[in-house]
Amino acid sequence: MTNLRLSAVEKALARFTKSVEVPSKKISDYFGENSFGLDKLKAAVTVDVYKKVIDSIETGAKLDDVTAEAVAAALKDWAVAKGVTHYTHWFQPLTGSSAEKHDSFFDSLKGVERFKGSTLVQQEPDASSFPNGGIRQTNAARGYTGWDPSSPFFIVEETLCIPTIFVSYTGDTLDYKAPLLKAQEAINKAATKVAQLFDPSVQNVSSSLGIEQEYFLVDKAFFAARPDLYLTGRTLFGAAPAKGQQLDDHYFGSIAPRVYSFMRDFEVEALKLGIPVQTRHNEVAPGQFEVAPLFEEINKAVDHNLLMMDVMQKVADKHDLKVLLHEKPFAGLNGSGKHNNWSLITDNGRNLFDPEGSLYFLTFLVNTIKAMHVYADMVRGSIASVSNDHRLGANEAPPAIMSVFLGQTLTDFLDKVEETGELVYSTEDAYMELGIERIPGLKLDNTDRNRTSPFAFTGNKFELRAVGSTQNSATPMAVLNTVVAEQLTQFAESVSAKIEAGTDKEEAIREVLVAYIKESKAIRFEGDGYSQEWVEEAEGRGLSNEKDTARALKFLVSDQAKEVFAKHGVFNTREIEARYNVWMEIYATKLSIEATTMVDIALTRVLPAASTYVGKLVETAASAKSLGIDAEGMVTTIKEVSGLIDKVKVTSSAMIADLERIEELEEEAHAIAMCDEIKHKHFDTLRAAVDSLEKLVDDALWPLPKYSEMLFLK
Repeated sequence: MTNLRLSAVEKALARFTKSVEVPSKKISDYFGENSFGLDKLKAAVTVDVYKKVIDSIETGAKLDDVTAEAVAAALKDWAVAKGVTHYTHWFQPLTGSSAEKHDSFFDSLKGVERFKGSTLVQQEPDASSFPNGGIRQTNAARGYTGWDPSSPFFIVEETLCIPTIFVSYTGDTLDYKAPLLKAQEAINKAATKVAQLFDPSVQNVSSSLGIEQEYFLVDKAFFAARPDLYLTGRTLFGAAPAKGQQLDDHYFGSIAPRVYSFMRDFEVEALKLGIPVQTRHNEVAPGQFEVAPLFEEINKAVDHNLLMMDVMQKVADKHDLKVLLHEKPFAGLNGSGKHNNWSLITDNGRNLFDPEGSLYFLTFLVNTIKAMHVYADMVRGSIASVSNDHRLGANEAPPAIMSVFLGQTLTDFLDKVEETGELVYSTEDAYMELGIERIPGLKLDNTDRNRTSPFAFTGNKFELRAVGSTQNSATPMAVLNTVVAEQLTQFAESVSAKIEAGTDKEEAIREVLVAYIKESKAIRFEGDGYSQEWVEEAEGRGLSNEKDTARALKFLVSDQAKEVFAKHGVFNTREIEARYNVWMEIYATKLSIEATTMVDIALTRVLPAASTYVGKLVETAASAKSLGIDAEGMVTTIKEVSGLIDKVKVTSSAMIADLERIEELEEEAHAIAMCDEIKHKHFDTLRAAVDSLEKLVDDALWPLPKYSEMLFLK
């Protein structure tokens, strides 16, 4: 039988760079051409219809039938003119990916394309067939998708996609979008009330989000030859190559022609969809890259990120490449994250985290720090997943300990406030003089960068670096908005109480902020988040360090979490408990798939190759001995390889037995057992044995594409 690995190498080496046709030299000529947002709607309908849609977005007012019909007609005309034949409600169930069911515009009875307003507004997918945590059963399966008018329509492959929420017949949310929208409203109300202490003209505060997406690229042939990649998204085996990322020569390096061609093609398709992709570059690990869009309103940013991941994978396929979005596809190398850059913007354009206007800025900065201190565990739970567990804590990924990085300037200031009780902040610019005449002084930011921090202030925004690359950002952003909304609510109440007691407004604000600065000091950390010293110090500060998703998810169903979610209408108890059940089941199921895949590869691919190699060595050693040649070295290798073969067999058998033993456990117990008795007990042992065999077995016999090939041959 042909060695799939060697065949894959041949195919990868024979690839050529494909040309990309760009619609125009100017991006502005085609940006958003496959997207239908409020600007196009305004031009396509009457003023009255447009105002009613805006009112629906801003106040939640129900759309009347006439308005819905007018929007549907305008939308259908635009889509059909662009060659679209079908439409779908595009939603985000708890599977972690988007879902869609396509229906044709063509009405065969009337012989024309039709699209009803009622169809635009809602449809009815089966709510029992998607993960629901027990909320819906087969005998109670009805669910609804409902149009989200705040997110633009878009066209993918001749299909009009309508962004929607997904709820059950009983009104429980079954998706990622609906809770995010609810959390948006919570932060809007709370932040607006606080902002009005400084500027009474503020009527609305929205969350802004920029999502940096990291990913790996491998040749399609290597992907097809690695069952672990196409079944689990990561390499379950693989010895470290001689060259990895030690030289730091890939980061920001020249982009390889074939990769650049893919990037250019992907960017064109993303820009057509109105996704404002802005940045592309090589990341730290070989084969790793990053794309980042401009900031958008948070709901739109999350939709665009989910859509972007789908487009990336479809475009990569045309270039005979595969996008690996897994947080840790290659052991020992940088993992991939989805850095969420979050800020709050008023309706008059002010960034509430911009240091101009000291007390105004400090109010939102300190309240966010305080929220992270009080609700750190909820944020930890929001970024928990089986794949993110592999990434957290090394190679530029933050640890599982939640902390806030502010930079030395702000840290020194807050420390001084704690000592003196004085709250006065300077916003003067600082410059670095380089001593090079032809280079002007560089303006210094008020913070450095700390890539080991999960939540870092970066000048005028906070960066939640802990979100995993495969994750839908809706959940961590919903949690962040909810806890900050709660903290701002408490702040407003404390300030109001002081004002009512006769304290001057500005003095009341200062007194509350000074108290918060002192109370939340434990969450602030400027040092190395990877160090053992920080682990010990964090424990002393009372900060949790839960490294495994099976236990970290519990933070989202704590009494504290249920109370704050319910208070702000983001999740009721039934909804968050259902999600906990879904996520625990997904965790256990993914580990089960990884375990069985490991055993299958080890027994059916690795062991045959290793056994064949032993057989050849035995033959060669026997021939050498018959000729009087010393074969001691071969005998030693035979013993070493044979010992590893036995270890693979024993570990595989033990893991299978443990899988069978724990599979009947209840959901929560099963997930924890999969973590402790499968992942921690067997994965590393089996991998170490197989990776050791890779270093010993004849290269011509080894069946799996190696790290050096997958990372460097493109």
